[in-house]
Amino acid sequence: MHVPDHFLDPVVSTTTAAVALTGVAVAAWQVRQHASAHRLGFAAAVTGFVFAAQMVNYSVLPGTSGHFLGAALAAALLGPWLGMLSMTVVLAVQALVFADGGLTALGTNVTLMAVTGVAVAWAAGTVLTRVLGRSAPRTAAGLGAALSVPAAALVFSGLYAVGGTVPVETGGLAASMLGVHALIGVGEAVITVAVLSLVLALAPGLAAVDARPLAPARARRGALGVTGAGLLCAAGLSAVASSAPDGLESVALAYSFAEAAGPHALAGAVLAGYGESAGLPVVLAGMVGLVLTGLLAAGAVGALTAGRPAAARR
Repeated sequence: MHVPDHFLDPVVSTTTAAVALTGVAVAAWQVRQHASAHRLGFAAAVTGFVFAAQMVNYSVLPGTSGHFLGAALAAALLGPWLGMLSMTVVLAVQALVFADGGLTALGTNVTLMAVTGVAVAWAAGTVLTRVLGRSAPRTAAGLGAALSVPAAALVFSGLYAVGGTVPVETGGLAASMLGVHALIGVGEAVITVAVLSLVLALAPGLAAVDARPLAPARARRGALGVTGAGLLCAAGLSAVASSAPDGLESVALAYSFAEAAGPHALAGAVLAGYGESAGLPVVLAGMVGLVLTGLLAAGAVGALTAGRPAAARR
């Protein structure tokens, strides 16, 4: 659901940029106050996995594909604030290095996927956890995942109704976006539960909803498991991903506003289109992205937690 440049007018794009900056600033402040320094490696692994998994499009309807969003998994494993920062790193690297998602639309994409996606997933998971108790993290994360994707799609529909650059029928657009992204949300839930199950099998108690102290050794085991899953996506599954238009592209084609997308300012970069413009293997682009997003996430967590006394870290 990467929104390109020029789908939305400058006023809406500027507004979503302000929302995104506010959300990221609050998240960074919360991480600064509460994040644990020994989550650095685990946050890097989760961020790299989300990048790699987003490269793997899967068919949801004839001629339409979806891809992993990752907000619910990031929230379940890292908590809402660190999860939001993790998603922001992924989206920034995609826009600036791989020309995926517009530059003027970066604020929109952060608002949709990092802010809305994480907030909806965490809220839904929290409510279900209160009902079922802390013993059902997979169920809570799966519900959050299933709801986060259509929620982001509905927010986009609302933004387009206010500032879309090509007139469309608002009700029909919202219904189409909700329908296709509800199906993508099913895949989102399956992937989220599968990866969360892997992590909990390797490192019980690692889910963010768990109140137990996080032992460094447990975090390392979880990080290794997530990194392995990310390598599988980047080095294997990305090469056989569906080439069909994703949910947003498919709806844009159906409602005749796909051509409103402007050319990406960085379309000539070496890794633009995940190496497509330079004829590089998609596997190589995936590996570079996995490593780069992981390093940036680790750097962000390290910078935000540097200088705090150990007693202040949880």
